Amino acid sequence: MDNRALKERVFQTIDENRERIIDAGRAIFAYPELGYKEHFASELVQTVFSELGLPYQTGLGLTGVKARAAGRDHRATVALLGELDAVVSPTHPFADERSGAAHACGHNAQIAAMLGAAMGLCLSGAMEQLDGDLAFLAVPAEEFVELEYRQKLRDEGKVEFVGGKQQLIAEGAFDDVDMAMMVHSYCSPDVRSSVVGAPSSGFVGKIVQYTGKEAHAGVEPENGINALNAAMLGLMAVNAQRETFKDDDGIRVHPIITKGGDLVNIVPADVRIETYVRGMDTDAVVAASAKVNRALEAGAYAVGARCEIKELPGYLPMRQNPDLDRVFLQNARALLGEEHVIDATVGPKMGAGSSDMGDLSHVIPAIHPVAGGFCGNAHAKDFAICDEEMAYILPAKMMAATAIDLLWDGAAEALRVKENFVPKYTKESYLQFWREFVGE
Repeated sequence: MDNRALKERVFQTIDENRERIIDAGRAIFAYPELGYKEHFASELVQTVFSELGLPYQTGLGLTGVKARAAGRDHRATVALLGELDAVVSPTHPFADERSGAAHACGHNAQIAAMLGAAMGLCLSGAMEQLDGDLAFLAVPAEEFVELEYRQKLRDEGKVEFVGGKQQLIAEGAFDDVDMAMMVHSYCSPDVRSSVVGAPSSGFVGKIVQYTGKEAHAGVEPENGINALNAAMLGLMAVNAQRETFKDDDGIRVHPIITKGGDLVNIVPADVRIETYVRGMDTDAVVAASAKVNRALEAGAYAVGARCEIKELPGYLPMRQNPDLDRVFLQNARALLGEEHVIDATVGPKMGAGSSDMGDLSHVIPAIHPVAGGFCGNAHAKDFAICDEEMAYILPAKMMAATAIDLLWDGAAEALRVKENFVPKYTKESYLQFWREFVGE
C-alpha cells in the first residue's frame, strides 16, 4: 500500500465514524466548561480513548488527557492536540447560566477533530504502516481567563501556569513528543477554507490591586483614600504610553476593572484590574510591560494609595514551523482545493490573537493552522458552527494525512523536521524564563 492509498483508507474510516465525531463535538458544545474545570469534556475524551483501546494518562494539568498509539517502529512521535475549555461569553445563547462559559471559540471542534483523527488512524490499521508513534492530547485551559481563580490554584500549588500547554510542558507531558499540531477555528466568509502559517502574538498577564482607605463617601470623604481614582489615573497613564509603542511590535494593552469598590456610599478602598500586555515579539512585550507597571503605580502614588501588581506568565508568540506548515498545506489543499487554502507565510501578515501553542513552538516544532466552518465573531454571542463537515471532519482528515506524511517511509519527513528545528528554549530554559519574569 502506498502513502496515498493509506490516506484514502483513513479518510474512509473517518467518514464511517462521522456521526460519532460530530456527536462528540456537539456534546462538548452543549456543556461548556472553563479552564482547569473541564471534567465533562475530559471524561468524554477518556471514553473515546478507551473505546479505541489506547492507553492514556489523566490528570495532566488537572483535567488533561494524553493517549499514545504505537507505530510499527518508533523513530519519532507526533502529537495531535485539541483544547478542552470554553471562553467566558455570558450573552452567548448556549452559555452556561452559572459560569457564563460558552464554546464561542470552537475548542469543542478541536477536540472532535483530534478524536476523529485518532479514530481514522487507529481503526483503519494505519499505525501498522507508520514508522513512528502518535500522541493524542486533550489540553486544558487555553483561554487566559478567571485570573484570580487561577492565581489561587497557583498559590495552592495545584498548577504553576495559567495556560494548560505551559502546565503540561512543566509536568513533562511533551518530553517524549518530537513535534505537535492542532487546528483552530476560523470565521471566514469562505466557510470551507483554511489558513496555514499565520503568526500570533504573545502577552503577559497582570492582576492589579489598588488599596486605599475606606471612609463615608458623603460625610467624610476627605478622610478616605480613593482606590478607584488611583486605578483610573493609572489607566489614563497607560493610555499616555500608547504613542511610545512601535507599530511593528503590535503592542495591545486591554484592561478590565473586575472590582470597583464595595458600596456606593463608601470611598473605594479595594479596586482590582486584570490586563494583558500583548505583542508580536517577546522582548517588546517585556519592555511594554515595564512601562505599563510604571504607569499603573503612578496612579497610586498620585492619591496616596498602594498598588500591588502580580505578574502572570502569559503566552509566547507563535513560531510556526515551516517544514510542518509545508506538509499540512499540501494536505489542506488536496482536501479543500488550492484556492481555499491561504499560505500566510507569504504576503501580508495575519493574526494578532494569542495561544499557549506559541509556548510549545519555542520548545519543539509546532504548527497552529486554522480552518473554517464557523460563523459570526470569535468570543462573541454570534459565534456558531455553520458547517459541521468543515468544523469537525475535514480538520481530522488534514491532521491525519499530515501525520501519515510525517511518519511514512522510515518517518523520513518527521526526522527532517527534527533535524532542521532550532529551539528558542529548552524545557529548562523556558521554565526559567517565566519563573524569572514573575519573580520566582
